[in-house]
Amino acid sequence: MQWVYDCAAAMAATRPQPREVDDLVLRRAQQGEAAACRALVLRHQRRVVGQLRAMLVPAGRAELVEDLAQETFLRAFRALPRFQGDGRASLATWLVTIATRVALNELRRRPPRIEALDTITESVRTDDAAMVERHASARAIERAVADLSPAYRGAFLLRELHGLDYAEIAEVLEIDVGTVKSRLSRARARLRETLAEVHDG
Repeated sequence: MQWVYDCAAAMAATRPQPREVDDLVLRRAQQGEAAACRALVLRHQRRVVGQLRAMLVPAGRAELVEDLAQETFLRAFRALPRFQGDGRASLATWLVTIATRVALNELRRRPPRIEALDTITESVRTDDAAMVERHASARAIERAVADLSPAYRGAFLLRELHGLDYAEIAEVLEIDVGTVKSRLSRARARLRETLAEVHDG
């Protein structure tokens, strides 16, 4: 039986690790391989669509999310041969960067239509008071984020949702680090005010 274990160990040692697989897919996509490009879309579409929804739905542009997701990936694939990143993490950040800029460009071209945000489509059917309270808190947070201006919302989402540091956010939004800090500070202050009003109400 020992040879079985030895064989399994040898196979495990030679099997590509997730990071190696990611890098291989990226290299093939950079060479224009269709299957690799599809794999990148499948791997990163949730993140891209999530960022676009968070930017566009509060502005009344939900119908553009799918189109702008396609635009994001089209821009990415045009620039992909020149992309010099460090694996999946930086590729994800790069795609979020493109998605954010696409969304902000759209919002600059056509000012937002302010509409009520209602991303929770199912009502809570429970007598559990704690569950109801959590549901209400989640809705309050969503609405508070939605009420932020696109510039503040973009900075806040990049920091809190995607974990970018100040320098990365500055690069994405094409502003200086001081402005990033200012926008984040004001966004957080506005969120605290909004949530306090909800709680007091």
